[in-house]
Amino acid sequence: MTATRSGAKGQYSPNGKQDKGVGSKHQIDEEQSPTSKRIKNDDDKKQQTLEDTIPSPTEAYGDGKGHIPIEKNSQNDEDVNGGPSEVQSDEKGTAERPGAREGAVPSNILEKGIIYFFFRGRVGIDEPKDVNEIARSYMILRPLDKDAKLGEGTLDDAGNSRLIAIPKKVLPLSGRDRWIAFVEKSKASFKTLKDEFVAASDYATKTAGVRHSPAATPVAEGIYAITTTGRESHLAYIITLPSNLGEVQTEIGLREKGSFIISTRNPSYEAPKGTALPDGPDYPKEILDEFRALRWGATQPKHLDFVNTQFLLVGESSGIKKATEPQKGEEGNENPLEEMEKLEDEDTHRMESLQGDDSTAIFADLQARVKDYPKLQTTF
Repeated sequence: MTATRSGAKGQYSPNGKQDKGVGSKHQIDEEQSPTSKRIKNDDDKKQQTLEDTIPSPTEAYGDGKGHIPIEKNSQNDEDVNGGPSEVQSDEKGTAERPGAREGAVPSNILEKGIIYFFFRGRVGIDEPKDVNEIARSYMILRPLDKDAKLGEGTLDDAGNSRLIAIPKKVLPLSGRDRWIAFVEKSKASFKTLKDEFVAASDYATKTAGVRHSPAATPVAEGIYAITTTGRESHLAYIITLPSNLGEVQTEIGLREKGSFIISTRNPSYEAPKGTALPDGPDYPKEILDEFRALRWGATQPKHLDFVNTQFLLVGESSGIKKATEPQKGEEGNENPLEEMEKLEDEDTHRMESLQGDDSTAIFADLQARVKDYPKLQTTF
């Protein structure tokens, strides 16, 4: 049942209690994942991705072998009534207001935007019943103009989204948790993400016949900032939806406010054993020179605009605190935490302005119809 957003923002914990805060939400509907819409053949070539999870940066990703569709259902482009499958909304493209925060954003915020968290079940498992049935987690980063604020409505498709693959079921929580994520798609349109990432697919193999890769399931939506604290870069986030973090969010390692230290691998050096991708990022000489003789460098937003960029994702047990420390000598500017909280408040009002439940709002942002994909999941 769909309901209006109400209630305090909180977080699921193992003892069954919730930590209260500010926010409100819709209840989510229960609906099965969509059926497969395309078949792939593993003999064909495409941008290669990885299929297996890794327990640490020095253990295997998988063989990196990708698949490409060999047959596509014509209904991908039309709904059952013959109409276009793209979401049509009068609010489309009205939310981002560039220049509205000019001069107010701290210089140590290198980039800000909207972040979406997804997971995909293991082959043949459309509805995972626990974290062990998850194949891997993903993030979608949709950058905003640094000086922008958010109004009501959905986001315009700027064709600048990035799909980040995390070859692990869960996110890193502390400095002991270190694994290498990579950019699977860069400068991607919402249509590309919908067709080539979110949608389910079937693919043919020589040994096991046709196998089913389930659709990606949304887990959360929020805002993010890539910040610098001098020598380190951080990816910090604040969750907007769901307003109450549930079992699923907690078990994959999400917090209401969280962050990771991020360091980009210099492709001039050999990758750690078992972690090499089939192809490296096509960096220009300018970026390669910035690494100097270092094997790793603080991640810059421009690194993430190249497919196959690999970066170390290190958990931060202190949450968002370290990532949002004000830069020394930045008197007069707001600190990064205040700027992020302002953006999250704008995003909360924006999502509340959209019709439907949490799942509907998330897929409206991605210009997709919620009925075609799995609902946002808070419990297994």
